[in-house]
Amino acid sequence: MRRLILALFAIPLVALGDIVGKVVSVTDGDTIKVLDRSSMHYTVRLKGIDAPEQDQPYGKSSKEHLASMVAGKEVFVASDTSDRYGRLLGKVWVQSSDCASCGKTLDANHAQLVAGMAWWYRYYASQQSPEDRGRYESGEDEARRWKRGLWAAPNAINPYQWRKSAR
Repeated sequence: MRRLILALFAIPLVALGDIVGKVVSVTDGDTIKVLDRSSMHYTVRLKGIDAPEQDQPYGKSSKEHLASMVAGKEVFVASDTSDRYGRLLGKVWVQSSDCASCGKTLDANHAQLVAGMAWWYRYYASQQSPEDRGRYESGEDEARRWKRGLWAAPNAINPYQWRKSAR
């Protein structure tokens, strides 16, 4: 029991809810750090996707693609939960670089899928709305069909299997 209590305090607590802030760093293809207007830092794990690990094929490309969309930009993060590491799980909205008059209308999570820079995280599909499940699955299917990004590789290994084999 004592270990359980200590383990609970080892995970940083974060305030859940929507945030608006500037992306101050991109950790990998599915994790960013955001600084809000009150100078609070948040680590945000993009919900519904799983990007290649840094040492995995396309890991660097995935990170670079995400950075090209969000690095240094203001984002809106829709979040209602966190993961076991204390990261906010959220959908990241950003202004598209090709539309100066648009608001934050680009779903960066979905854009990673369509570009072939991430897998749809089927294991956690039940945590998505039915609409997002359909869009994200279709986004991955489209990338596979057109062999975009990691789908150009003949034997793409999803990050879950990659992490499992590294243990």
